[in-house]
Amino acid sequence: MMENLLEIGQIVNTHGLRGDVKVMPWCDDPAVFHELAYVMIDGEEFDIEKSSLHKNAVLLKLKGVDHINDAEKYRNKILTVPREELGELPDGTYYICDLLECSVETTDGRALGKICDIIKTGSNDVYVVEDIGKKQVLIPVIDEVVKSVDISAKHIVIEPLKGLID
Repeated sequence: MMENLLEIGQIVNTHGLRGDVKVMPWCDDPAVFHELAYVMIDGEEFDIEKSSLHKNAVLLKLKGVDHINDAEKYRNKILTVPREELGELPDGTYYICDLLECSVETTDGRALGKICDIIKTGSNDVYVVEDIGKKQVLIPVIDEVVKSVDISAKHIVIEPLKGLID
């Protein structure tokens, strides 16, 4: 089942005296915050009055959070938004929460386990696949390896490169 609320970042600090918060974004493109009308914190909606990029973070001014003392209450809180607020993803891209727990097998039918984590390397992602015995295999997310992804069936088929799997 696909989650409706997606985590998009975490408030890591306050910024200034007027209630702005500093957010560490958990999305590929932090500019998505400029397109959002609101975010949710612990199920409560907060309209975004202003957003800006600052180094590797996003600065947000949330409606009703007008003083540093108000903002301090939200430090370390996770920001979520409904999936439909983020729009359609381009073909071949997926939300991490949808990939977690997908079963992975080779093109010849060998079951490898389930995705337990995804590592962002910069050039390509890497699926961390764990079998029943807790042994992990790292699968590079490149066209030569990942042959099909079926999110609704929670199933991924790969063609391992020579030496990738014992």
